Amino acid sequence: MNHESNPATSTRLPLPSAGHLVPTLLASALVLTGCSMAPSYERPSFTTPTAFKEAAPVDTNWKLAQPSEDVARGEWWKAFNDETLNRLETDALAANQDLKAAAARVGQARALEQSARAGLFPQIGVGIGATRQKPSPASQGLAPDAETNATTLWRGQASFSYEADLFGRVSSIADAARFDAERNAALFHSTLLALQADVAQAYFLVRELDATQAVYADTVKLRSETLKLFQRRFDEGDISELDMRRAETELAAAQSDSLGISRQRAVAEHALAILLGKTPAAFSLPQQPLTRLALAVPAVLPSTLLERRPDIAAAERSMAAANARIGAAKSAYFPRLDLTGSLGYESGTLGELFKHASRAYVFGPLVGTLLTLPIFDGGSREAGVNRAKAAYEEDVANYRQAVLKAFKEVEDNLANLRILNDQNKAQDEAVNSSTRAAKLSHVQYQEGAVSYLSVIDADRSVLLQQRVAVQLDGERARATVNLIRAIGGSWDVTSQTNTVPAEAIGLSTVSVHGS
Repeated sequence: MNHESNPATSTRLPLPSAGHLVPTLLASALVLTGCSMAPSYERPSFTTPTAFKEAAPVDTNWKLAQPSEDVARGEWWKAFNDETLNRLETDALAANQDLKAAAARVGQARALEQSARAGLFPQIGVGIGATRQKPSPASQGLAPDAETNATTLWRGQASFSYEADLFGRVSSIADAARFDAERNAALFHSTLLALQADVAQAYFLVRELDATQAVYADTVKLRSETLKLFQRRFDEGDISELDMRRAETELAAAQSDSLGISRQRAVAEHALAILLGKTPAAFSLPQQPLTRLALAVPAVLPSTLLERRPDIAAAERSMAAANARIGAAKSAYFPRLDLTGSLGYESGTLGELFKHASRAYVFGPLVGTLLTLPIFDGGSREAGVNRAKAAYEEDVANYRQAVLKAFKEVEDNLANLRILNDQNKAQDEAVNSSTRAAKLSHVQYQEGAVSYLSVIDADRSVLLQQRVAVQLDGERARATVNLIRAIGGSWDVTSQTNTVPAEAIGLSTVSVHGS
């Protein structure tokens, strides 16, 4: 059957209006997006031992490491039960400038992430303006000496631009920026942990010097009393001038060494002040001699170490970002679709601009092409891909090196603490024996059995052994702090989350667990 069209009854599908054309084309482009060229990312495998070499044997099972750098570590320094240290850690958190700088770097990285992710969405703007143009006679097909009139064109329009993410270029760039932001957040945790450890180290150094100063104070007092006694005996003719001068020499030497310790303490106190964000003139720490620490830090499982260290987390995020950039580099081999357009009004006079008859729209690039595909670039795209792959391999090597360094630091400090425990016991014996020998030498000297040189040697030995004992106590405190830092923070993962106050770091968008 032949069907003829009836003009009275037939219908014609209307052409899409400008208001519907742009959303339709955008929707079509969005359907084509999501094809990423980035390689499938997997963390490099790393064989971990079932136990640390220097740790005491533990009855526990080995497990696969999972990243958990955000697990709350707690305020680990409170395990030392030292209120002064607690206050110093709080002050450092509130005012340390390195920590504020690290927080600012996190803010910069997050802003870059936001900027990169904005590329996934259309960019829309509005504007109004006028152009005035006088065409040449040749462009109008007129004689060379013909006159042409200048015209003014007013435009008021909304414009948009959008890159359809056909092969994942934009999303890969956004993913890389996100991984970079996560890396900077992990580095902030690393800076925070380093600051906490540095404050504790500097504090224990000052206290160690206080303990050394106390040893010299006792020595100076004892030698001052000895010199007074020798002066009386010399005046009475009981001893020679040689013995008295030797006593003077020993007293002056002890005083000189004591002043040297005072100088070292002043420098250490100044360094601690800077960590607290204060000038040395605004900070003073009362003298408090260090006593031997009884804190025992259990070693975590080797596999757990990979979960806890923020520097390892930062190295891993660097790998993820480099992997995403490989995808962005590979996408250069494929077509790129840039959608642009404008919708609004244009008129020869300002008064007619926003009338219905002045409506106009443009879809497509005014300059260039909508769909582009480079054919020959002299190897530029290949070089870009090779560079991205090489950067990824570099980050893989850096990650593995960070893991090796972490294991070394834990083993070093476990060995330090284990051996220091035995060394402390041996040194205590040395102090007791030298003290006993000094007492005997004084008695024998008074009885005339030995010369004063024997007394001097015995007293020097006591002073030396006492200084070594104090130094070992300081090394024990520092090794304990270093071990806590090496395992990524406190061993108590059940503690509450520690949120860094916004005013302390100057960036309200950063929430931080105590590391």
